[in-house]
Amino acid sequence: MSQYKPEILFLKQEDVIKAGLLDMKMILEVTEKTFKMIGEGQVINPTKVFLGMPDNDNWTSYCMSMPAYLGGDIDVAGFKWAAESVFNATQPGMPYGVDIVTLSDPKTVYPKAIMDGTLITAMRTSAAAGVAAKYYASKSAKTACLVGAGVIGRTMVSAIMEAVPSIEQIYLCDLDVAKAEDIAQEYAGKYNVIPSSDTESAAKQADLIVTETTSRKPFLKAAWVKPNATVIQMAAYEIEDELLLKADKKGLDNWSQLTHLPGTLMNKLAAEGKITEDMFASLPQLAAGQKPGRESEDELCVCCTAGVGAVDIAVAHKIYTEACKKGIGQKLMLWDNPLWV
Repeated sequence: MSQYKPEILFLKQEDVIKAGLLDMKMILEVTEKTFKMIGEGQVINPTKVFLGMPDNDNWTSYCMSMPAYLGGDIDVAGFKWAAESVFNATQPGMPYGVDIVTLSDPKTVYPKAIMDGTLITAMRTSAAAGVAAKYYASKSAKTACLVGAGVIGRTMVSAIMEAVPSIEQIYLCDLDVAKAEDIAQEYAGKYNVIPSSDTESAAKQADLIVTETTSRKPFLKAAWVKPNATVIQMAAYEIEDELLLKADKKGLDNWSQLTHLPGTLMNKLAAEGKITEDMFASLPQLAAGQKPGRESEDELCVCCTAGVGAVDIAVAHKIYTEACKKGIGQKLMLWDNPLWV
């Protein structure tokens, strides 16, 4: 019999938290390292495959596949199955997004772990914005405006405060201001989070703006943004076309992915021939020192991200490693003896 055993570590949501997932400083470090590895050619990260239901343009739910391989000192293959449901948002106690991450040994291709990916998504999404803010935010930035007080809004507060320590106050905006108030209360005594339903007023005061909503049409107007602000768009289409087009510095996480996904700002502008890849610096290029971020306090910087699977896999691998050290999770076997070998 083979010495290799198909043992899988199963980590439920509570387990990934026990393993340290909510440590934003750690997640920021893992995220930036992953971007650097991508820039240095140590990562294979195919474009996401989007499955919208009933169709891609009019979806009410979707599933998306996000595979990746990370070499170097990580050496792991993985896959995130990301899913969202409009129906879930109407049901009490049901998350809008439900994600699962699997890890595999790249030599044997045996699965190593299956874990909840919903909270991993929340942490790494905000960490990606944190990395972008690190390179693009003004050194004198004092006020941030975060738009969207959902799951990502909750983690975005800690990501921005960790990545841009000069920030003194954060306006957290949501149409449902009670959600923003709840998050502000969670951070009371640690960060100065001001709940608001007035995005226009908050944006006009902000040196750094991050949009993290489920909107499918632009709401952040170019006229609301300071000439030298930093704007980070985390979803498909939240900012006016003009805002990106006039930016002095344009950033993104992955060109092919953003221009491939239907219904996105980048997809639209690329199809219209208004943007080309050479206009942008990618987060991997920034992290690897291949292109500069903000170079002047007078620059308008705009960065668009949609998430890359490699970061999910890197974070999941870190959580898997910590869980193994701490004896967290449930061990499963894929088979006792493999059939039909």
